[in-house]
Amino acid sequence: MPSASCDTLLDDIEDLVSQEDLKPQDRHFSRKHIVPKVRKRNTQKYLQEENSPPSDSTIPGIQKIWMRTWGCSHNNSDGEYMAGQLAAYGYEITDNAADADLWLLNSCTVKNPAEDHFRHSIKKAQEENKKIVLAGCVPQAQPRQDYLKGLSIIGVQQIDRVVEVVEETIKGHSVRLLGQKKSNGKRLGGAPLDLPKIRKNPLIEIISINTGCLNACTYCKTKHARGNLASYPIDELVDRAKQSFQEGVCEIWMTSEDTGAYGRDVGTSLPALLWKLVEVVPEGAMLRLGMTNPPYILEHLEEMAKILNHPKVYAFLHIPVQSASDTVLMEMKREYCVADFRRVVDFLKEKVPGITLATDIICGFPGETDQDFQETVKLVEEYKFPSLFINQFYPRPGTPAAKMPQVPAQVKKQRTRDLSRVFHSYNPYDHKIGQRQQVLVTEESFDSKFYVAHNRFYEQVLVPKDPTFMGKMIEVDIYEAGKHFMKGQPASDARVYTPSISKPLAKGEVSGLTEALLMSFEKTGERYNRPGEETQAGWAS
Repeated sequence: MPSASCDTLLDDIEDLVSQEDLKPQDRHFSRKHIVPKVRKRNTQKYLQEENSPPSDSTIPGIQKIWMRTWGCSHNNSDGEYMAGQLAAYGYEITDNAADADLWLLNSCTVKNPAEDHFRHSIKKAQEENKKIVLAGCVPQAQPRQDYLKGLSIIGVQQIDRVVEVVEETIKGHSVRLLGQKKSNGKRLGGAPLDLPKIRKNPLIEIISINTGCLNACTYCKTKHARGNLASYPIDELVDRAKQSFQEGVCEIWMTSEDTGAYGRDVGTSLPALLWKLVEVVPEGAMLRLGMTNPPYILEHLEEMAKILNHPKVYAFLHIPVQSASDTVLMEMKREYCVADFRRVVDFLKEKVPGITLATDIICGFPGETDQDFQETVKLVEEYKFPSLFINQFYPRPGTPAAKMPQVPAQVKKQRTRDLSRVFHSYNPYDHKIGQRQQVLVTEESFDSKFYVAHNRFYEQVLVPKDPTFMGKMIEVDIYEAGKHFMKGQPASDARVYTPSISKPLAKGEVSGLTEALLMSFEKTGERYNRPGEETQAGWAS
């Protein structure tokens, strides 16, 4: 196979086999000097051996699998789906990496540190002689990197076939499925939404409403992996939400690379989807919107304001600005100017009182001057974003920004520190002390001292660890505020609101199991597609 540069943009990768990999025919003809032996059969012993596998055989479906996921909510949702299918097939998903037979590593390609952790995990797995399956955006975008050579890979649109890939990997084969899913020649949003999954938090369902985006940002590597926009139909998304609520979920996160662009490829829009979704959200449950870029949300500001005022939708939106310099935004190819971002923010703050607006900023993008950076600092000082993701620029291989003249590393680090200092100079929640708020309790804090809840504006509120609160809406009086949280004491005269939904699944329990699905898993060795679905993928032995 001709060698390919790691910088090459690969659209549809089908069957990738390294030069070192044996072909099936090579493996067959390498069996030399095989001489059959004839011996008398011990009938009783033969019958015993017939009922039990030989000692050197490998039976897929009984091994322990350890999973690690890096990155965004979309990637976490993919990881939950893969875990669910494997568990439904019979594999044991374990939290003990050392005890596992196979490591499934689900990667993120946004920043260098995430890929460095991914690469280190591969090396560690190899040192410990673990079977390895790779997933996520890193191998999808650049499957021919040297450190991925000879390893099994499952593409971001092929996660419904993870059982096949794991099964073949356990048998000692190298498998790579990296194609796109299409129906009648049109690219689909991804794997079916009704697959089994194991939710990391049984109370929270992450639904990817589309994959890919319509932008071509010069710094972004994710586009190489997720591709152009492909949206799921509204009815499939609504059905997934209904199923989630029937399984005890009380909070749904709508996620994608750009939620604002949803539906533009299938003749619909984000507001059209959201109005259908709020119809099926039970009392006491909430809907949270994910990240949207400014260009596409601009078209729907009026409708989005109405939706964000809905009592079953968090008044929260994540809108990345990346820089407050139009010059830098142009070099990034962000397709909006700072005035567009301000228009979105100002409109939503006026029409949705108290709304939480989160944003992202990249420090030290190629060509960013001190004046460019100061414009960004002024934007943060003006709006005092309660949630701000500050990222030092990392050039990602194969992106146009990686070839631009770079800002010195010391300057990038200093700008990141300076902006972080500005962010920590204000406290967004001090004025809320003394308020009574209704909050939805969904998880435990990292230090295990509190339960974590969120109020109407998706602001974090820590509450006492009373098991009767979990998955419920309660009223609390705010008595303390920090930089990233508030603390609330349950009101003595308040009642607990129980969502009108089923009892949640147990942690680690597989959701979405149906009789038909279990039957399909029993048909070992068979591969199936949905009616009308075309799968482009390759196998390497």
